Amino acid sequence: MMLYKRGDVWWYEFQILGQRVRESSCSKSKTVAREAARHRREELVESVNGLNKRPKPILFSVAAKGYLEIKEGTLRASSYRIEKMSVEHLKPMFGDVLLSDIDGPSVGRYQHKRLADKAAAATVNLEIGTLRAILRRHRLWGFIQADVKNLTERRDVGRALSPHEEEKLLAACGKSRSRSLYPAVSLAVNTGLRRAELLDLRWSQVDLDKKTIRVGSSKTDAGAGRLVPLNARAATAIAFWAEIFPDREPHHAVFPTERVGAGAKGSAATFTETDPKTPIHSLKEAWESAKRSAKIAIRWHDLRHTFCSRLLEQGVSLPQVGRILGWSPSTTVRMADRYGHIGNDTLRLAVETLNPKPPKDGKQEQEQQEPKTTQPESGTIPADLASSAIH
Repeated sequence: MMLYKRGDVWWYEFQILGQRVRESSCSKSKTVAREAARHRREELVESVNGLNKRPKPILFSVAAKGYLEIKEGTLRASSYRIEKMSVEHLKPMFGDVLLSDIDGPSVGRYQHKRLADKAAAATVNLEIGTLRAILRRHRLWGFIQADVKNLTERRDVGRALSPHEEEKLLAACGKSRSRSLYPAVSLAVNTGLRRAELLDLRWSQVDLDKKTIRVGSSKTDAGAGRLVPLNARAATAIAFWAEIFPDREPHHAVFPTERVGAGAKGSAATFTETDPKTPIHSLKEAWESAKRSAKIAIRWHDLRHTFCSRLLEQGVSLPQVGRILGWSPSTTVRMADRYGHIGNDTLRLAVETLNPKPPKDGKQEQEQQEPKTTQPESGTIPADLASSAIH
């Protein structure tokens, strides 16, 4: 056990189960610090031996490492990267803290600090979700659950491209050194596929004859295995892209990893190497360059937002849209609130169809006022009587 001062306050440090515990005594007295360290160590030793109800002491950094090791084999690569990034943001505040010492107020301070660092509320909520998962794994979340609240997320994030903006963006994508960018963006805006779903595609999932794409793994169970129909523009884009790979195999990536070499001055880029078995990892650099060239501020996810908005504006029902996009039932309910403002004119036209149509001439009006009655043929029962007879 070691005692030392930071400013006027005494700190203590000791090791238990191979982990270094370093805490403040919150006192200017060395005697108080020594006694506090002794009590703290005894408390943790009792926990190790099951003599109290406190969980075994473990640092957040150690628990987070074990959590990531487990998740690496069960999560998609993109989801794992998000979890790993969340842990990196959590470690500066909680890395040297025992899991059992993380409480509601400390989580609240973390949320406040992240917002002060200009992090979005949705991002902070993801990070707290990772913290929750780690604490839950060690049976500690229940102790602080009531004291932790998610931040309110913005509901107006995201926008749809106008036809003119789409035209400018696709033109810029067509000039990109990455030849995958144009077909990828064209498919995204016409199918609503998530970026990971799109980049992970294999040719076995694409049916050029039936003009469909079957999604493999997805963000949600509802999204995995769904069949996405291709409109004319999407079908043309994927057919054009398929012609570039005449020797493609079903297990090959639709968007393979490629090495691009710089061509001569004024000439197009040269594709020096293609690995058809490995999907492209990212289009970020090419995507950002195309947006700058087109002078359009948009996120990749807004391509999916554009697809959704256009379907709703054409009168497609939200459940149908959700089925195409792979929304879970709970997400469909939430999206009803987010997209509820879209398509009001379409909805009005829908209810207007219930209005009686005006007569074309006086004869038709007379026929409507005096409906013609007919006698049923012998041996038949009028429809209204047949219906009552059945009941």
